[in-house]
Amino acid sequence: MVEVIRFGTDGWRDIIADGFTVENVRRVAQAHAQFLLASGGSSVVVGFDTRFASPRFARAAAEVMAANGLKTFLAKAFTPTPVLSFAVVHLGAAGGVMITASHNPPEYNGYKVKGPYGGSATPEIVASVEAQIQALRPIPDFDAARHSIELFDVRQEYYASLAGVLDMDVLRNKGGLLYHDAMGGAGCGWLEGFAKKFKLAAEVRPVHGVPSPMFYGVNPEPVPQSLESLRAVLGGHSDPVFGSVTDGDADRVGAVLAGGQFFNSHQIFAVLLKRMVGKGLTGRVVKTVSSSQIIDRLCALYGLELLETPVGFKYITDAFLEGEANPAKRVLIGGEESGGLAVQGHIPERDGLLNSLLLLEATLVTGKSLRELFADIEREVDLTHAYDRVDMRLGAGFDKAAMYERLLGFTELAGREVERVVTLDGVKFMLSGGAWVLFRASGTEPLVRVYSEARSTVEVAAILQAATAAVQG
Repeated sequence: MVEVIRFGTDGWRDIIADGFTVENVRRVAQAHAQFLLASGGSSVVVGFDTRFASPRFARAAAEVMAANGLKTFLAKAFTPTPVLSFAVVHLGAAGGVMITASHNPPEYNGYKVKGPYGGSATPEIVASVEAQIQALRPIPDFDAARHSIELFDVRQEYYASLAGVLDMDVLRNKGGLLYHDAMGGAGCGWLEGFAKKFKLAAEVRPVHGVPSPMFYGVNPEPVPQSLESLRAVLGGHSDPVFGSVTDGDADRVGAVLAGGQFFNSHQIFAVLLKRMVGKGLTGRVVKTVSSSQIIDRLCALYGLELLETPVGFKYITDAFLEGEANPAKRVLIGGEESGGLAVQGHIPERDGLLNSLLLLEATLVTGKSLRELFADIEREVDLTHAYDRVDMRLGAGFDKAAMYERLLGFTELAGREVERVVTLDGVKFMLSGGAWVLFRASGTEPLVRVYSEARSTVEVAAILQAATAAVQG
């Protein structure tokens, strides 16, 4: 029986040697090639991360693309996802393939689809590639004598692109110390290489900077439970030293402060937004519905238009593309709760490497630590920030529609009035006292994610306790 391949929002992921096999990669690559050719495309770029057999899977995809007559570029070595996306634009390709499972556990691998603009494929592109799997033509044999695969390395060009976004005078002349935890993933060596190329005054020290398909025993995701080693390293330092973290394919970013305190994605988003404004830039700000209210208040403070979207970076990509077509809708920065952020002047793609350097730049230009920068923001917008999320696994018979219907009848939660209900993605209660809680059910499994922000960790805990009880009925 032929394996059923199902795409998510960014492509296809599965367990290595179970669903994720060379044969299935070839099938997906054939479907992708059919889509590119039908769209008038003539070239494609293929990259891969540090997971088990990623080079082999990437080679298989490249051979299928080349056998279909597409000019095919294959990365010489493991490559971060944002670099692969940059290469698509730099090489003028019709699309890209990134062999990675991003932040998923080590036993997974995946096939990310990238658009010609250098970012996540739109839902329309993903749906079209998936549809081609159902109309798959015979996969042509690859013949090295007839089908050319060109190896590429765009490291220096990518570095130059980053330098065009960053304040290089500050980075070259102000000393500091940044730790970078690449988690054994595709970001290994890239920040140190940038610092060396441009002779930065600040030192970049690697943590887990040697590629590891097992990611040093954790899931390669920038969340507190996966950062014990980095938190221990930072425990012996004082401000303004901090550590940045990139996930398995280096498109997401996290941070750890001196003393070992986790600095979450909402805080990073706020600091980067303020930094972009500080550069004299303007434009729309795009955030997903699960992101902090502090972003709303900063936009009001700076007179910036705010666009709130459902959860998923594809919606942020859409906003960037809209801004490229219409300068009046140009995006300044877009971000999501999971640590994916994109900024003006770069590709419309999450880039954990660039965002790490922008955080360093923010500390150097102000002489303040990330802790101090965020405390300044809290004072400016008159809102203190505490946040947490609970993932609830429920029984197979769980009825998410019934849950949403029941929630819509709530007028208070945890002793707080429900002042407004947002149904952009799930059900979100805007609560009295400047707090909120969001209920989002998975579309594929009996899982409900409950997010909350309030003024203190005690308040967040109380809201989440009441919210999880509400889910369970």
